[in-house]
Amino acid sequence: MTPFPFIKMAFLLFSFSLTLVLGFGLPEALNAVARNCGFTEASVTHGIVLVYLMFVCCVAVPSIPRGSLKTEGKAVFITGCDSGFGFALAKHLHALGFTVFAGCLLKDKSGTGACDLESMKSDRMRVVQLDVCSEEVVNQAVQFVRENLKDPENGLWALVNNAGVSTFGEVEFTSMETYKQVTEVNLWGTIRVTKAFLPLIRRAKGRVINLASMYGRMSNALRSPYCVSKYGVEAFSDCLRYEMRKWGVKVIVIEPGNFIVATGILTRDIVSTTADKLWREAPKVVQEDYGKAHFDRHIAVVKSYCNSGQRDTTPVIQDISDAIMSCHPFTRYNPMEAYWWIRMQMMTHLPAAISDKLYF
Repeated sequence: MTPFPFIKMAFLLFSFSLTLVLGFGLPEALNAVARNCGFTEASVTHGIVLVYLMFVCCVAVPSIPRGSLKTEGKAVFITGCDSGFGFALAKHLHALGFTVFAGCLLKDKSGTGACDLESMKSDRMRVVQLDVCSEEVVNQAVQFVRENLKDPENGLWALVNNAGVSTFGEVEFTSMETYKQVTEVNLWGTIRVTKAFLPLIRRAKGRVINLASMYGRMSNALRSPYCVSKYGVEAFSDCLRYEMRKWGVKVIVIEPGNFIVATGILTRDIVSTTADKLWREAPKVVQEDYGKAHFDRHIAVVKSYCNSGQRDTTPVIQDISDAIMSCHPFTRYNPMEAYWWIRMQMMTHLPAAISDKLYF
């Protein structure tokens, strides 16, 4: 195995060489292309400066103030408040003055998150039993919210579809049942809850905020069930936004990056248990063709992800809050580290032949 200092030196030399090539070779190459196409060299230079300026504006310039709405008298319904983003968001919005209806899957089982929220003993924090996979339970939640709004005729200001699950596995190791389970929560759950609450949201001319993911914009190996469900959330959100425009309802998508550590959505224990199931249930021909060594290497990679990512949910909570409170919210928010933001832009804008070479 190559010693670490040599690897570090190799990367340093590569970076230095790439800088020289881009600094001197790229402008010359672009100028040559421009001359052949009949453009002046100055136009190429101006183009490079413009692209760089746009990049700086996207990455470095802070958000421009877009006004903020009053929270008094406004109510918000959040799904998936047992833990993670939903739990943190429920507390944050309550502190800002909203009436919060916190949907918890484990309320009837005295889950830690539900109990913690109920212990606040606030008339602006209502914990609601919610299983996004059950139409009956979702309808009961809608009825509960309607009965506990101060003025039901004015509707519900915001719905945050946060509830979600994740898993992993190569396509040939992933059962159809797993695809259905993940999609049932992440996609059909989002659609089911949205349809049920839309009449209340329309009355308020409020907001629908859907939690997608960076993996709803770009795919990755080993994550097809999750990617499929989040791509669906993106498509559903776009279609709904077009339809709700005439009603004055804003539909917003939040695309978090890597927050595995912060949310605990994947742990090493979960990975080990899931891996055992994947291998045990895989068809014999798949086991033979891939081999256990190949399978174990990929599981080791997934386990390494469990300790990665941002440890603080604040960027996501702030973006959701802005989507709820801003007079002019963005259509999409990207709370993620710079590396993931750049990767997402590369994979969604470059030809696949190039982005595949860069990342796979």
